[in-house]
Amino acid sequence: MRIVVGLGNPGRRYQGTRHNIGFAVADEVARRGQAVFESGRGETLTARAGLGPASLLVVKPLTMMNLSGEAVAAVAGFYKVDPSAMLVAADDVNLPLGRLRLRAGGTAGGHNGLKSIIGCLGTEEFPRLRVGVGRGDPRRDLADHVLAVFDDDERDEVDRAIARAADAVETFLAEGIEAAMNRYNRAGEPSS
Repeated sequence: MRIVVGLGNPGRRYQGTRHNIGFAVADEVARRGQAVFESGRGETLTARAGLGPASLLVVKPLTMMNLSGEAVAAVAGFYKVDPSAMLVAADDVNLPLGRLRLRAGGTAGGHNGLKSIIGCLGTEEFPRLRVGVGRGDPRRDLADHVLAVFDDDERDEVDRAIARAADAVETFLAEGIEAAMNRYNRAGEPSS
C-alpha cells in the first residue's frame, strides 16, 4: 500500500487558502482515482484511489496543520506503511507561486505540519511534495498570508500547479521519487 497525504486545516474557514493547497492536491489525486473521501483512521478523511500499481490511500488529516503528525502516524501505523511509501503534499512560502519541489526526505524547512509529522513518525525520511504559494508582501504577517485565499489573478496558476502536483504524484506512484524529482523539480511545465 502507498499513502498520499495532503496537508491543510479542516473547516470552511480555511477552504481555498494557501495553507490548504495540500488538501487541493489530495482532492485532485482522489478525483483522478475515482475515489470518495470518508471518515478514516484517527482524525482523517481517507479515499482509496485506483492510481498506480499498488493500493493507494489518499489522506487528509482533520487535525489542525500543526498537529498533522498525530493523524498521519495513526494511519501509517494502522496500515503498517513505511514512511518511504508515503508522499506528503504541503504548501511552501519559500517557493514562487506554482513551483513544485519533491524530495525523498529532509527537514521540515519551517513548515509546522511537516515538523509534526517528523516528530510523530520519528524520522525525516519520507517523500514530500512542496507546492509554492509565494511569500507575498514581506511587510505582511506570514500567518495572515498562508491563511488567506489566493487572489483572483493567481487562480489560473494555482489550478495548473495542482494539476502538475497530481501528475507528480502519479509519477511517484508509477516510477518512484527520483523520477518524479527529475521531471517536476524544474520551474514551469514539466517536459514529457
